[in-house]
This record gives sequence, structure tokens and C-alpha cells, in this order.
Amino acid sequence: MDSPANPLLTLLLDAGRTLAQGRDARDTHGAAARVLALLEEELDTVSGLVALRSEDGAFAVEAATGLTGGFRKLRYARGEGITGRVGQTGKPIVVPQASKEPLFLDRTGILKAAVKKRRDLSFVCVPIPGPDGPEGALAVALFYEPTRDLGPIALALEVLGSLLSPRIRARRAHEEEKSRLVSENQKLRSVIATRGELSNLVGNSRPMREVYELVAQAAPTGTTVLLRGESGTGKELLANAIHFSSPRAGKPFIKVSCGALPETLIESELFGHEAGAFTDARGRKPGRFELAHGGTLFLDEVGELSLATQVKLLRVLQERTFERVGGTAPVKIDVRLIAATNKDLESAVAGGGFREDLYYRLNVFGIFVPPLRERKPDILLLADHFVEKYAAQHGRDVRRISTAAIDVLMSYHFPGNVRELENCIERAVLVCDAGVLHPHHLPPTLQTAETSGTLPRQSLESAVAGLEKDLILDALKIARGNRTKAARLLHTTERILAYKARKYGVPTGRVR
Repeated sequence: MDSPANPLLTLLLDAGRTLAQGRDARDTHGAAARVLALLEEELDTVSGLVALRSEDGAFAVEAATGLTGGFRKLRYARGEGITGRVGQTGKPIVVPQASKEPLFLDRTGILKAAVKKRRDLSFVCVPIPGPDGPEGALAVALFYEPTRDLGPIALALEVLGSLLSPRIRARRAHEEEKSRLVSENQKLRSVIATRGELSNLVGNSRPMREVYELVAQAAPTGTTVLLRGESGTGKELLANAIHFSSPRAGKPFIKVSCGALPETLIESELFGHEAGAFTDARGRKPGRFELAHGGTLFLDEVGELSLATQVKLLRVLQERTFERVGGTAPVKIDVRLIAATNKDLESAVAGGGFREDLYYRLNVFGIFVPPLRERKPDILLLADHFVEKYAAQHGRDVRRISTAAIDVLMSYHFPGNVRELENCIERAVLVCDAGVLHPHHLPPTLQTAETSGTLPRQSLESAVAGLEKDLILDALKIARGNRTKAARLLHTTERILAYKARKYGVPTGRVR
């Protein structure tokens, strides 16, 4: 189809087609440059510019034609010059003769150049609309012609400004989202780093002070650390502290729970795989070692690794290289390894379940984390910490622990260590209907006979007598009154059985 004869219609049609072909809706600079190039081609403009609103409210030149280098530094404050006035008011301004307009500042020097040629300029500037006021301004300068009607040109520029507006808003929304994500990422990194600091670990008992000293010695180095201790003692928190107190604190910290991954997947997870290495392996996948490059890899429950995986792990520790599953090209890595286990690795080595050479590679700097029962002074500190944490998390007004509840906590042996204590306190905070935790708020597993009101109300002698009588009655019923058979069931003699039966008044002859 032929283009319209009217140059303004041709301009708008070409501009619509050009902007529609743009692949990136956020490419404001490219879109503005294409529109200005079309204006130069169709209207023979001397110059043109697109200025966009900045965060400080000023209008900065985004794209221009007919200007010398350095135009990107041009900025117009709100209300400054014609461009700034249009950006402030949102209304177009048409200047037939720029030489007679005081608002025309001629910062670009185009009027001065025209005057040298004994010419004058016409200037048209329109706003680029936005939901919260003008997003910017679109302006062109043409050689002055007394008979030229600038009204249709201003209307065409307003249409072009409306076409540019969605792209400007898309870029602004993208930049705001990017800024928000960067800010959120920085906050999260700060939180993670803060959580990982050694000073934020709870506990000041002598065993824990010894652990802190070892962590402080190991953290600045790049040596392999093996954390040992029962489940729930806080080995992962110590691994965090080691990483975030080390020179690698700003690099990745990757955690792998070896016991949570099936044996068929652990090798692929650690070392990655190539496309086609196995069914459903459609593309290359980096392993945890690659993801941790430059940082720290934490292998929890390392004692659960299969012997085949132990061989590859040993090679990585020795040579700092490995091959992905299904690949042959060596991959070099720079990773610090921290391992943790609750297993007795020495016994596993003796039994053939763990490689001796890998054990010595991992146990370069060993740290034993004591169980909670060996650090009783820390129980109250930890309990107070968890009360504060979960009261805030669940919106409960719980402020302290009663003396009786503290006695219950201190008398319990906590086989699940700090993890069990944390779970107990969280439950207590949830069921507490006052500002103070009492013994009855604690789980039944922590209740002693005294605190639960179940103290024995009979003597040991009477309790034993009742148990013996019940056992004799049950045995005689099973034996249908046969004392010889009943005695065999109770692993005693018939004479003793008869004596006990008479003592407790059990009628042996009538029990059927």
C-alpha cells in the first residue's frame, strides 16, 4: 500500500511501525533515537531531543539529533527554559521565532549557528504524558519559515510523545523493580552475615568458649574443618560463623545435606552432570562444588556418603578438580570445605564404612560441639533467646520464664540437644496464655513427677507386692491353675510360687 501524501501522516505511520518492531519494550533510548531520526527525515528538522524526568525532578536529555557530542550532559530543572517549562506544566509550547523568545536558552548552540547563516529557528516542544505528570519532553527545531503552520506539527509531536510514553514507563518500572531487588538482596546479605557472626551464637559455658576459640582460629584460614557432635547441637550455625568470619564471607556459601539425598542423586548434586548423562538430563547442570566456587561448601552428615562418592570427594580435596557426571573435561574449583557429622567416624573407618584416607583429609581441623547436657549453664540463655524469638514471630506477649519452669528445664537431659530445647520453647510460647511460661506450658516429655503432680502415693514395698500379685495371677490364668507350668512361665520354682500365692492371698486351685 502506498504511503499517504501528507508528510505528517507518513511520519506517524512510520513511527508506529518502527516502535512496533522494537523487541525490548524498555529500550527508551533506542525508541527515542528512531523517532528523532524519522522527524529529521520527514520534516527536515535542524535538531531534536527527548528529555526524561530524573529522580531529582530535573529533565535529562536521553537522545538527540543535530547536536554535537556531550548532549547527554544537558539537564533542565523544572520550569527552566522551554523544555523545563513543558516538563513542569505538561502543556506544549510553540515558538515561531526562537530569536525573539526569552525562554529559549540555546544551550545546544543551534540558534547561534543558525544566526551565523542569517537564519532563524522555530521551536516546538510537547510533553510526554505519564500517569503522575509528564514523563519528559519531545522537542524539535526547524528553520523559520513565515508561512509554515506549526500547529499540525505540534499535534503530531504529541502523538509521538504518547507512543513513547509506554516504553518510558516500562523502563522506569523495570529500574524501580531492579532497585528494590538490589536493596532487598543487600538487606538479606546483611541479615545472613549478621546471623553468621560468631558474636551472635548463644552460650557462654566453658565448653562453648573453647569451641568459639577454635572457630576463631579456623575462620581466617582456608583449611578444611570437620565439625563433630550429636544431632541438634548447632553444627550448621558454627559452619555459618566460620564462613562469614572468613575472607570468603562475600562469596557463595552452599549447604548440602548428604543424608537427605538418595545415593543415586548425590553424585550429580555434588559434581553436576552433562546433557545426556542419564535419563531426563536434557542440559548441563552445575554441581554444588561449581556453585560454591570461590566460597565455602558445607557438607552436613558427611558420614552418610557412599564409598563411591567418597572416592570422588577425596580426589576433589587432593587435586581441586573433578569431572561432571557423563563428562570427561576436568573442572577446576577453589572451594573451602566444611564437613559435619554425628557419626563415630573412627568406628566407621574400622568397620570399612568410611575411607581412612578421606577421614584424614576431612579431619584437618576438628571441632567437637558438646551436647546440651554438658553445657547446663547455657540452657537458660538459650531458653530466653528462644522465648524472645518465638514471641515476636508468633505475636505472643510472653516475656519471661518462671522459676519452676527453669527448674524443669535444668533437670531435663535433652537428648535432642538445642533443637529439642528450641522446639519445646516454641510450643510453650504458643500455648502460653499469660506473660510468663510455667511448667504446665512445657511439653509432657519434660514434666517430672513433682511438677506434673504425679508423685507416688504408695511405698516401694507395696508397689512391688502389687506387681508380683498381678504377675502370679496372669501366669496361673495362662496355665489354667497348673502351678508347675505357671512357675516355669515366671522362671521360678513351684515352692516359691506357692509361698508368694499364699502371701498375697491368690487362690491357686480356683484360678481357671
